Amino acid sequence: MLLCLAVVAAGIGLRQIDRLHFARRRPRTANVARLIALQRAHANNVTPLVLLVGQWVQITGWWMLASHGPWAAAAAAVGVAAAFRHLQEISHFAVHGVLARTARANLLLAETFAHLPLGLGPVVLRRRRHVRDHHPHATEAGVDPNLAELHQAGLQPGAGRLRLTLALVHPLTRGGLRATASGLATNMLRSSVRTGRTAAVAVVLAAAYLAGGWAGLVWGMLVPRLLLYPQLAWLSLLVEHTWFDAERRTGTAAWVEAGRCLRLYPRNRALAHLAAATWLPYGDLHHYAHSAHPSVRWNYLPALERHLGEPHFTPASLLLGPGSVARRHFTALQAATPASAPRPAPAT
Repeated sequence: MLLCLAVVAAGIGLRQIDRLHFARRRPRTANVARLIALQRAHANNVTPLVLLVGQWVQITGWWMLASHGPWAAAAAAVGVAAAFRHLQEISHFAVHGVLARTARANLLLAETFAHLPLGLGPVVLRRRRHVRDHHPHATEAGVDPNLAELHQAGLQPGAGRLRLTLALVHPLTRGGLRATASGLATNMLRSSVRTGRTAAVAVVLAAAYLAGGWAGLVWGMLVPRLLLYPQLAWLSLLVEHTWFDAERRTGTAAWVEAGRCLRLYPRNRALAHLAAATWLPYGDLHHYAHSAHPSVRWNYLPALERHLGEPHFTPASLLLGPGSVARRHFTALQAATPASAPRPAPAT
């Protein structure tokens, strides 16, 4: 077991190389122009590669640990699911072109270390869907593909408490699991490069088995990929925006996004650090700053957020309490009022 934990620790250590590289001369707060200039000065193709290798070294350690009893298997399942979320977010920044220095490196790293082994669709399609369709049209019904996913899960106007509760754990339901499996099948079997994508997933499954036996395969790969990782990704989607009662605004990017974004755990450092280490990694906790300026790498989003201030909704909790994200979504769906006209930006 000590060897397994050592491998996990080695993976975590490798990941810090990229973090420390981009931490040099980073200000506590700054405007977007200053941060992008610093980001470009530090941009490279090597530390992102080491970061992604570190993620897979860490995953290998979890696979090895899975064979050491039921508690170890449970820990491995959670650890691998969180690592898959990390890979998803790292590749998200590659989609925006800010993971590595060159466009080719961004595409290659995202495909090789995230999309292919996890059975995700081609990066170019994700870029089109995310950058072109989602970002300019976030929370807009009939346009935003992310909002369409929430609607398909049952988060429709008038949804009751039971429907909301089931929607919060949608990937763990029969319908959610069917959607996950269908998406995997589509990505691997119907893609123009299905042989390569299917082979990549097969290699990862084989590696999990070789590292941890059947426990490594089941608890280190199948359970995280089919259940836990989709659930973590789903929760992150729910806390990106005030999906069902966003304020329609015109003006600067920061003003527009402040009306439709939220910032979870703004004053609870313990929960914020826990979320950033698990289900809201690599800048996902700072989604308002990212939405306002998508070309900023995750390392600089906290400094940008301090410069921009907070969006209009800063919930202290995800599920419980009158100010929680879940309560806000429920109230908005119950009200089911038409979207208001865009509000102009304040005079400066």
